[in-house]
Amino acid sequence: MRSSPLRCVNTGKINVAKRKVIITCAITGAAHTPCMSPYLPITPKDIAAQAIEAANAGAAIIHLHARDPKDGFPTTDPDVYEKFLRPIKEGCDAIINITTGQPDREALVNPDPVAAFTRRLSAPMRFAPELCSFNMGPFNPGLWAYADRYEGRYKYDWERQFMMATKGITMINNFDNMEYIARELGDRRGVRFEFECFDIGHLHTLKFIMDQGWIKGPVLIQSIFGFPGGLGANPKHVLHAKQTADDLFGDDYEWSCLAAGSNQMAIVTMAAILGGHVRVGLEDSLWLGPGELAPSNAAQVRRIHRILDELSLEVASPAEAREILRTKGSENTLI
Repeated sequence: MRSSPLRCVNTGKINVAKRKVIITCAITGAAHTPCMSPYLPITPKDIAAQAIEAANAGAAIIHLHARDPKDGFPTTDPDVYEKFLRPIKEGCDAIINITTGQPDREALVNPDPVAAFTRRLSAPMRFAPELCSFNMGPFNPGLWAYADRYEGRYKYDWERQFMMATKGITMINNFDNMEYIARELGDRRGVRFEFECFDIGHLHTLKFIMDQGWIKGPVLIQSIFGFPGGLGANPKHVLHAKQTADDLFGDDYEWSCLAAGSNQMAIVTMAAILGGHVRVGLEDSLWLGPGELAPSNAAQVRRIHRILDELSLEVASPAEAREILRTKGSENTLI
């Protein structure tokens, strides 16, 4: 594997002088609902505006989901994606990362997993971005546990129904799904992946599919903490995830972390100190500080940027992130 002064050192030794930290910002996601924060972007115009502002604040990667502009329900409709993808590309140089795990309204009434999988890939297949998320196996989202917390605050009827539906839903990526994503998006469209790992077993699954030849390194691993149904936001879990990734992938990976809710900044700061990259954004946390809603995605980017600066960790530009992750460049996408 070629060496680069921009690469993270993944051997357990941290060489701050020879690496730069990539900030990813996840703009809106699918888990949070409109009642939870007035700052959650819903319309294509707001998603684009917040994405560009986050990029200007220092995010090299913008991770994107789409929502129905009428009521904020998550949607897989590529026509909705198109309304904000082009403005984002024209408004900044950040790497665009489209989810492959988006739920939608149809999935609540028609739980056919094959049809849902096809819809999930409709936008990535059309636009062939530089990056896509890639969920490493099944995950049981536990949003239902928080439904009562927002009683009396829901803006739309669907919000409570959506949260309660997660009690009977498993977010599925089986091996057939994984091979299809790897072949259709990776091999045929040149997309690189953000491999989302909600537990330690997902790291082993990623190594397994690499051994099958479906995925080529270096891989970008996104270790995820604090979401109900997944690993808790515990420093011991962060260390375990890092050590497991080191053991499995050696120097053939880049490591990033995200954390849900109030644990966001502490966990991603720990990841940066350990030699990793960071992800923030309103998809993962609505908060800026104790009892303080983040007024924008950019506010979280500015916060983590300041923390990294004070730790003497340099933040990667989009061009440097492209070199680190070996993406194909924005000019080779269909956005």
